[in-house]
Amino acid sequence: MELLKQLNAPIMFCIVGLVLAFIVGLCIVYLIKSYRAGLALGMDRKKLRRAMTSSATFTVLPSISILLGVIALSGSLGIPLPWMRLSVVGALHYEGNVADIAARAAGMEGGLGSEAMDGRTFVTVALVMSAGILAGCLLCVFFLKRYMKKIHGAAEKKKDGKKSFGDYLFAAMFVGLVSAYIGSYLGEWTSTGNFMPIFVAAVSAAAMALFEYLARRRGMTWLDNFSMAGSMLIGMAAAVGMGMLL
Repeated sequence: MELLKQLNAPIMFCIVGLVLAFIVGLCIVYLIKSYRAGLALGMDRKKLRRAMTSSATFTVLPSISILLGVIALSGSLGIPLPWMRLSVVGALHYEGNVADIAARAAGMEGGLGSEAMDGRTFVTVALVMSAGILAGCLLCVFFLKRYMKKIHGAAEKKKDGKKSFGDYLFAAMFVGLVSAYIGSYLGEWTSTGNFMPIFVAAVSAAAMALFEYLARRRGMTWLDNFSMAGSMLIGMAAAVGMGMLL
């Protein structure tokens, strides 16, 4: 608890606030430049402002899931670090998993939140979370332009409507990732008897499937903005409910 108080100290919020202020400043600069570029192209001012307003509105809704991620990680890592990681380059599905893996590697056998964290473990977790995400940034800096040329070239050549190798590769990577997590949950269930992870995963998957069905089959496309946050909330509620029953 003492370490958690230090992680939530005002100085930590000030440091993170400076980082986020820099990011917000960049967003404002690019917003102004984009608006001026649109005017230079002859776009209507009202349409530009309408696009800015609608974009801001639809950005708030998906960010609910990010807020839930900050809340979930704050119990072990404090608020400032998850707030910064999920506000700059981080992704919700990345931060929590990497933090848990780093915590286990640093000696917390039960993973993140299983026991009190010491300063050394926190530094390890923070370093892995921050350094690991840089791989995507570096790949974009050095290889994204070349990669996008190949993607555009393949799209122009594809006239028969068939899926490209990239489509199959992305699907295979996603299925492999999900299979790895499901396998770990099943392994924990069979080895320790803890079925909560696989139970929550099943409930969340069912909730996401329902959202997808309503959005795709029933024309309720506005649910796309709530599917991630809604699935997480339903999964958390299921975990709390099952915990109360047990």
